[in-house]
Amino acid sequence: QVQLVESGGGEVQPGGSLRLSCAASRATVIGWFRQAPGQEREGVSCISVSGDTPYYRDFAKGRFTISRDKAENTVYLQMNDLKLEDTAVYYCAGRDRTGVHTMCEQNKVDYWGQGTAVTVSS
Repeated sequence: QVQLVESGGGEVQPGGSLRLSCAASRATVIGWFRQAPGQEREGVSCISVSGDTPYYRDFAKGRFTISRDKAENTVYLQMNDLKLEDTAVYYCAGRDRTGVHTMCEQNKVDYWGQGTAVTVSS
């Protein structure tokens, strides 16, 4: 069973930054998803265990960076220039099979973390 533990959420003003962390016991692909109130859960960014080219949804490109520390079994999501619409609960997720695009675009997830809240507010 894969264990995923998120941390790093909080409240920040528009234009600010946050870094989320996910301690992952194992998985082939790790991704970050988010769910805003009244919205469906959506992929944000996904990365493979090999650290190959990560995948970003369009709204994350240029603002968010996903990275993986293999030694620490930790995946990070650096979020810059945060906007009001980035407010959501962010979830770390794991997938046993390959496919960063499949995971992020089709929500093909095998394991979910508990989530960490991110609030962007002025």
